Amino acid sequence: MRIFIYIWEGIRIAFEALKSYKLRSVLTTLGIIIGVMTVITIVALVQGLNKAFTEQISAIGTDTLHIDKYPWMAGEKWFEYRNRRNITLEDAIKVKQMAKLAVGVTPALYTRRVVKYRDKTLEGVTIVGTTEDYIITSNTYPEFGRFLMKGDVDYRRPICVLGWEVSQKLFPNTDPMGKRVSISGRKFRVVGIIEKKGKMFDENMDTYAYVPIGNFQAAFGARWRSVGIQVKVKSPEVMEDAEIELTGIMRRIRGLEPGEKDDFSINKQSMLMDMYKKLTTVLWAVAIGVGSISLLVGGIGIMNILLVSVTERTREIGVRKALGARRLDIMVQFLIESMMICAVGVTCGILLAVGLAELVAATTPLPAAITPWVAFLGLGFVVTIGLFFGIYPASKAAKLNPIEALRYE
Repeated sequence: MRIFIYIWEGIRIAFEALKSYKLRSVLTTLGIIIGVMTVITIVALVQGLNKAFTEQISAIGTDTLHIDKYPWMAGEKWFEYRNRRNITLEDAIKVKQMAKLAVGVTPALYTRRVVKYRDKTLEGVTIVGTTEDYIITSNTYPEFGRFLMKGDVDYRRPICVLGWEVSQKLFPNTDPMGKRVSISGRKFRVVGIIEKKGKMFDENMDTYAYVPIGNFQAAFGARWRSVGIQVKVKSPEVMEDAEIELTGIMRRIRGLEPGEKDDFSINKQSMLMDMYKKLTTVLWAVAIGVGSISLLVGGIGIMNILLVSVTERTREIGVRKALGARRLDIMVQFLIESMMICAVGVTCGILLAVGLAELVAATTPLPAAITPWVAFLGLGFVVTIGLFFGIYPASKAAKLNPIEALRYE
């Protein structure tokens, strides 16, 4: 009980001291406020990006491999990769026949076209030419109707499955099932509507339309297009084995000799995660760098104000020592004062950071996520900065000779 009274008395004295020098206290906390606000804002934005990225990348699937002409992160080597041979539909069929660790193998071709229904026109719709297994490999499920079936693909039936937004814009007040839409002048009968999927990497997944791959090739050409092959493996535990198996199958299909480079790429979710981690590492470095500089400036300000306070309150310290105050009592009082200044700065910084993060999230595409552990981070700032920069002034005050302190003018 005594310890709480002791701390409360120290807080009261520290609060009175801060009230006496309002402007000086505000200016001192400014560095802490800026530092904490910078760190917490960037933390909130990175956490928001992490959450959004995790949600989006989960749509790719941890158990799906993608065989493509280009790697997802081609970078400056794009010109080298473009000379690779295109992957064909026949390659996809052979992969499906030979892959032992796959539960689904799907070829896919993409293009952007205009889709019409009567007087309504929708531009920039992504047309996907694929097979019935696409529902397995890409986690794409119909909300109404059905998806493509084997017979649709085998007999090239002129049917399509519309994305949620495409159906809403072309058929706002009409049931789209059974209606015929025009895709670049070709008629396709609507047999299903895909459930709402949202965006992935700024790509609106609801503005897609799916047609049998044979119809796609007949309508939009096949000779110069490279087929992408999606492979869903039996489980995430066999991803590495499946990747090795698919590499061997593709090399065999494409007649590559030992020692020749692969003329295809096997892409997977972890590649995107690695790239994302590299990007966020830069953000963390910026946050730590800017925040550390601001907190250092703020901490130096706290040390400065406390040293001035020790000088101005030398006589007070002498009186307290004469009345029986121990060195520890004086030291604790100034440490409490240091942490109070820091606590005010940290609290203001967190509040401003939360407001700024929410403002950024509301006015830009950047998401933000304020997690409860931010409060513990703020507490850590208070204790660390308050103690580190307050220990020297507190020690100096505690070591004052009471007789000399009483004579100080």
